[in-house]
Amino acid sequence: MNVTDAFGVVLKKYRKLANLSQEQLALQCNLDRTYIGMLERGQRQPTITTLFTIADTLSIEPNKLVKEIEALL
Repeated sequence: MNVTDAFGVVLKKYRKLANLSQEQLALQCNLDRTYIGMLERGQRQPTITTLFTIADTLSIEPNKLVKEIEALL
């Protein structure tokens, strides 16, 4: 598994734990719903700013996301 795919797996996990749809998460992060879908499918890589925005919206420390991504590699 590569970093992009691992980020998608972790993002989807925490989005579902927060009971948010892709559209709800996108709205709260001021992102497009299709972009969230592409992130979850490993088709796009987030910028560091986007990673922090998503983590904040999901009430997760960014380093926790990164540690989980590392664990999947």
